[in-house]
Amino acid sequence: MRLRVLALVVVAAFGGQSALAQSDGLRRLTDRDDLLGWEAVGRLDTARGGFCTATLIASDLVLTAAHCVYDRDRLRDPGELTFRAGLSDGVAIAERSIAAIAVPEAYRPGPRVDLSNVPHDVALLRLNRAITTAEADPFVLHQGSIRGQEISVTSYGQGRAEALSRQQRCRIVGERSPILAFDCNVTFGSSGAPVFVKHGDRGRILSIISGGSRTAEGVVSIGMELPGVVGRLKADLRRQGTPTPTIRRFGIGDGKGSSGAKFVRPDGS
Repeated sequence: MRLRVLALVVVAAFGGQSALAQSDGLRRLTDRDDLLGWEAVGRLDTARGGFCTATLIASDLVLTAAHCVYDRDRLRDPGELTFRAGLSDGVAIAERSIAAIAVPEAYRPGPRVDLSNVPHDVALLRLNRAITTAEADPFVLHQGSIRGQEISVTSYGQGRAEALSRQQRCRIVGERSPILAFDCNVTFGSSGAPVFVKHGDRGRILSIISGGSRTAEGVVSIGMELPGVVGRLKADLRRQGTPTPTIRRFGIGDGKGSSGAKFVRPDGS
């Protein structure tokens, strides 16, 4: 099923709101003052020029979408990927190569996606060297209820690839565990972007963007619940041992190609 149709089905099936207005616009995080507190969100670049959004969740662990680490149905070598924390106009807060990749075994790479694959569209990457908290403070995952939670998204994307953009407020428009649908303003390259819930003075990661589509009503994007799958992927990386360049698929996460963005246009292309 194409994501355009899938996204609309999600909203209808989950009893979501029909109006998908992205009422709060994006704000470009241009300088260091803008980036303060968001340095852990970065761009995951491929050797062939594609990119996704990814987030530091520990000093040496980066969270993104599983399809971002595939080239069509081929799992990329770790050496093909580079994480650039807080990248803004060519300058990164910290830049690291990838040493190891873990993705769920249940994840099925390919150009098409269905609801059963979305919960598995998660990848955890280990960096070749840790990033200190003085450079970028990792985000933690949200645990517990999302009822009444205010959400936001911080991402790169097509037409805004050189600096992070933050949407301070968007909405959950559909929910059927473990899948969530949002009206956040995301696009190509926003795959893997963190969806935050407010927690005190700092956000916690509720979900990551798996994909979505622009429709006549606005953007519909889809993500998943994270704690269970991320915990298992962490355990898998630990089993891999020392951070030498290796690849491992974990037994429980859709590939598009070199672009690394699991978005489709309304015409399905």
